[in-house]
Amino acid sequence: MNDLPPPRLPARADTGHKGDFGRVAIVGGCALAGSRMIGAPALSARAAARAGAGLVRLLCPEGVLNEALTMADHCTGRALPVDANGTIIASDAVAVLDEAIEEADAMVIGPGLGRGVGPAALALRAIQQKLTPVVVDADALNELSETPQLALDFHAPAVVTPHPGEFARLAKALGMDTNATDDAKRPQAAEQLAQRLGCVVVLKGARTVVSDGIQTWSDDTADSALATGGTGDVLAGLIGGLIAQHARPVTHELARSKLGDRAKLMPSDGRLTLFDIARCAVVAHSHAARLWREKHHASAGLTPGELADELPEAVTALRG
Repeated sequence: MNDLPPPRLPARADTGHKGDFGRVAIVGGCALAGSRMIGAPALSARAAARAGAGLVRLLCPEGVLNEALTMADHCTGRALPVDANGTIIASDAVAVLDEAIEEADAMVIGPGLGRGVGPAALALRAIQQKLTPVVVDADALNELSETPQLALDFHAPAVVTPHPGEFARLAKALGMDTNATDDAKRPQAAEQLAQRLGCVVVLKGARTVVSDGIQTWSDDTADSALATGGTGDVLAGLIGGLIAQHARPVTHELARSKLGDRAKLMPSDGRLTLFDIARCAVVAHSHAARLWREKHHASAGLTPGELADELPEAVTALRG
C-alpha cells in the first residue's frame, strides 16, 4: 500500500503573482451565544496561506467575522447572514456561498461551523455543486452524516477529512459496517467510504490513511505532538491551499462545460489529482510537526498556530 510515494509539488515560479497561486474560501465559525467558535476557521486560513495560496477569504457568521479577520489578518472576509441570536440564516448564507464558489479555486468548509439548519444547508450546497473542489471537515461532516441518501447528493470534486468519530457517523448514515479505529482495518474503511461517496478520504489519526477508492496510501508517521485541538483545522486549510495551487480547472468556463463528468474537472495538464495533493498535505503536516519537535526538543506542547507556521519549510521540502 505504501509503495505509492507522494509526488513532488511543482516548483513555484519566481515571477508569479498572487493571482497565479490560487484563491481559497474558508467557510466556518459560529456566532451563537455560549458556543462561539472563531479560532478554527482562522487556523485553516492561516494554513492555506502558509501552504502558498495567493488569496484566502474567510466566510464567517456576522458577529464573529471581524474577530476571525483579526486572527487571520492576511485574509479578506465575507459575512454569513445571521439572525438576532447569531443563528446562520440558511437561504441568505447559501447565496453568499454560491458567490464564493464562483470566485474560489478551492473551498474548505466546516471548521468551527457549528450545528443547525444553516450549517447543514451550507454543507449540502458545498457538496452538491460541481464547480469548485471542496475540503469537507469537522462540523460540515457531522451535518452531512444526518443527510438522507447522502451519496446521491455528493457531486463536488471533494476531499473529506474525518477523524474516527466523524467517520463512524458517516459510515452509519451510509449503512457501512467498517471500523476506523482498528489499524488493520483503517485502509479498507477509508477505501470503502471513498467508493461510496466518490471522493478522496483522509482518515485522520496516527498513520493517517488516504484513499480515492482505487488507490489507498497510509502515512508511516505517528506523532503525539499532533494530538491537540486545532491541528485538524490546519490540515484542512493546508489541503485547500495546495488544491488551489495545483489542482485548479483551467477556467471556471471550462469547468462549467463539463459539469456532467466530475473526473473531467481534475487536471489533465500535469497538475496533481486530489488524491496526490491530499497525500502531499498529510506528509507536509507530519513534517511540520517533526520540525517543531526538533526545534523545541519536545514531544508535546505544539499549538496549531505554531504547526501552521512550520508549513512553509515542510511544503518547500516537497517541491521539485
